[in-house]
Amino acid sequence: MKSTDLALGGDFGSLTTGSGNPVPSNQTSQTAGFYGPVLMQDFHLIDKLAHFDRERIPERVVHAKGAGAHGYFEVTKDISHLTCAKFLNKVGKRTPIFTRFSTVGGESGSADTARDPRGFAVKFYTEEGNWDMVGNNTPIFFIRDPLKFPDFIHTQKRDPRTHLKNADMQWDFWSHVPEALHQVMILFSNRGTPDGFRHMHGYSSHTLKLVKEDGSFHYVKWHFRTNQGIKNLSAQEAADLTATNPDYATQDLFEAIERGDHPSWTVSVQIFTEEQALKLKYNPFDVTKVVSQKDLPLHEVGRMVLDRNPENYFAEVEQAAFSPSHMVPGIAPSPDRMLQGRLFSYPDTHRHRLGANYLQLPINRPMSAVRNQQRDGPMVFGDNGGRQPNYEPNSFGGPHQAPSTRETDSVSRVDGLVGRYTYELTDDDFDQPRALYRLLSAKEQQDLVDNIAGNIAQAKPVFQRSILPHLKRIDAEFGARIETILKSKNADL
Repeated sequence: MKSTDLALGGDFGSLTTGSGNPVPSNQTSQTAGFYGPVLMQDFHLIDKLAHFDRERIPERVVHAKGAGAHGYFEVTKDISHLTCAKFLNKVGKRTPIFTRFSTVGGESGSADTARDPRGFAVKFYTEEGNWDMVGNNTPIFFIRDPLKFPDFIHTQKRDPRTHLKNADMQWDFWSHVPEALHQVMILFSNRGTPDGFRHMHGYSSHTLKLVKEDGSFHYVKWHFRTNQGIKNLSAQEAADLTATNPDYATQDLFEAIERGDHPSWTVSVQIFTEEQALKLKYNPFDVTKVVSQKDLPLHEVGRMVLDRNPENYFAEVEQAAFSPSHMVPGIAPSPDRMLQGRLFSYPDTHRHRLGANYLQLPINRPMSAVRNQQRDGPMVFGDNGGRQPNYEPNSFGGPHQAPSTRETDSVSRVDGLVGRYTYELTDDDFDQPRALYRLLSAKEQQDLVDNIAGNIAQAKPVFQRSILPHLKRIDAEFGARIETILKSKNADL
């Protein structure tokens, strides 16, 4: 039953405690006489208050504000020659999914229309367990090494002294880490404020592998291209919506699905071999770079359709836990450094936020069977493994390694001396931002210049001066236009 279907006068049965005991009174606490103090023995009161005190689980460090929906993925083109993943083995095959869209830097109560990348996460409930495609609405990211990630996110959060957003922090960081400027330019273009969640593309951003039965593989980048068409908001439109309807994107997605206007995305991949990876102009494992579709065109795989809203936001959207480390046989990670860091970081934050047994929650639980030796911990669902041994190997018929004719672990060469290999800043880091700027129309260029200059102007002059050389290195005219605006606001710049 949907909340919109609730009828007045319905009967859902008698109220109970969480342990199933009937509640004879939900209006009055037990007291020692009419004027006496409340009694500790009133379990329903204590249980109700204690649960209420804990209703807010720790919010996500990033991607705190989001919306989600159920749907399906359908294979439309045969790629079974590239992977042994069973959910991709037949045209027409459908797999249930749950998708969550989100902003990145803001808190749970922040505006959907903030200038921010958008998370684009899809949980595929396959017959071999869950595959989580955890990406963004942009094909790139700000940084390429996970050691920088906490520092970058700190610049997007609140100043530790004032507890205010601080333009000094982000422009100071970006001036020291100009590899971020490609993503910064996307962020400050109108693509930085999508018109809801239905009108934006999604990307794996990272390179992944598709693995065949014999262990051979191809590298791929996943693309989810909206069939509703790209629509973005101008800075003014976004500001107006922030003031009048900060939940605009959440409402738009929910209402579209409720009226039967089910959003969909065409799912494609870029495909390349190990040998091709070495010959590409840009490192395909550097997530600050795109791989040109002129070099590697898109190959359609399927379509994603969202056709059912959650029945309960907290249970399904807030408790949904995605991780790029949740992979099925036939899909594997690449050497992308940021991806390698996320393989650990995402499940680790879920264990902190939701508990060690977060994968047992209904929204995260796979539709296939789960058999392992993990036991105990907070909030165990089910029989906790019952009497089965909690170790392996064992002599009692417990779960064991699955016999398989498929070599689902891909084999690729890794050699070299252990060390910390830094990325040196080169002209390559400015090529793609330059190409992006020159690709924009005159109006889009002006919007980008105005948006960036307006934000940089909020930072102290020292940080304005430190970022300008990088912007001029992208394009001399681009940097000069921003500098002109900044000097008009501060003659001493």
